Amino acid sequence: MQLKRRPEQTAYERWGGEAFFTTLVERFYQGVSTDPLLRPMYPDDLEEPKAHLAMFLMQYWGGPRHYSEQRGHPRLRMRHAPFTIGTAQADAWLRHMTAAVQASELNPEDQQELLDYLSWAARSLVNAVPCARRPEGSTWGINRGGGLPADRFSI
Repeated sequence: MQLKRRPEQTAYERWGGEAFFTTLVERFYQGVSTDPLLRPMYPDDLEEPKAHLAMFLMQYWGGPRHYSEQRGHPRLRMRHAPFTIGTAQADAWLRHMTAAVQASELNPEDQQELLDYLSWAARSLVNAVPCARRPEGSTWGINRGGGLPADRFSI
């Protein structure tokens, strides 16, 4: 006799499906809509970004693949490359996401799993890192042959 095992539920199913992710994203955007650092990065109408984020999160956590069907591969870094995202922006984004997750009724283990992913995602999209200044009198970073002239040093 062969036992039929029920496959483990996905996080999408366990957390409440579309309703959970839609509510999470709505809570997140409530914070974004009044954040002076993040709000200018978004279009005036937030409905499309809300839909994209909800579809992405649903798909990532085991739900329907609507995001990929409509928008192709997520390519998160590529999609966010046009925006200057420093640690301040990543921290603000994560602060609003954390508040949205904490307002949900997820159990502590599931909350932590979701927050761990969101923290990683926020950090992975940072594309603006402050440059170190060359100390006065230092020759560090000066072109010593080939490439750009020293007066046109570029990173």
